[in-house]
Amino acid sequence: MGEVKILVVDDESRMRKLVKDFLVRKEYTVLEASNGEEAVDTFLEHKDIALIILDVMMPKMDGWQACKEIREFSEVPIIMLTAKSDERDELLGFELGVDEYISKPFSPKILVARVEAILRRTSGIAQEEVIEAGDIELDISAHTVKVQGKSVELSFKEFELLNYFVVNQGVALSREKILNNVWNYDYFGDARTIDTHVKKLRSKLGPCGDYIKTIWGMGYKFNIEEE
Repeated sequence: MGEVKILVVDDESRMRKLVKDFLVRKEYTVLEASNGEEAVDTFLEHKDIALIILDVMMPKMDGWQACKEIREFSEVPIIMLTAKSDERDELLGFELGVDEYISKPFSPKILVARVEAILRRTSGIAQEEVIEAGDIELDISAHTVKVQGKSVELSFKEFELLNYFVVNQGVALSREKILNNVWNYDYFGDARTIDTHVKKLRSKLGPCGDYIKTIWGMGYKFNIEEE
């Protein structure tokens, strides 16, 4: 696993060392950056970074801006770290394409567990399988999506959400159930996180975004047939 590179971005050297030590124990290769500008430059220099752990509050360029710039040319999985607990910040993170959101202080072991969960899904280890639903085609092993034959770039969470919808075609799904299954850990945030992701997913799917039906007051249902 030594070739799997993770970029850890935090202006506190103590925090970077803490996270790095736990990741190195799992044989990951860790790159470091002390601010947003350095993070973007490092990511551009190393094209094979598999995941970014990104702090919010930093000098020169904060985590939000760094995330925004990276998202302009890459859907690399991003875990955002923040000392704030305001749900508005959390929703902003998801709107920018953040895959996980962890508030400080946190357990390094939990952080590593989430890193491993994301990398298992994005490393191509998953069994080879292509799922088709209407004009949507999901390649589970490659973690790619085609809509009407054209490739569409989705973030890690957007892909997981679409996969969950497709597998549960025709089933009414509450926001809480979607959170529990797609985020696959004890999530205590606001269920509006789902609405944010669904909005972005619908937009990226174009005409096929209509497959995701809103069930008012409850959640969503994926259905390729007109109701």
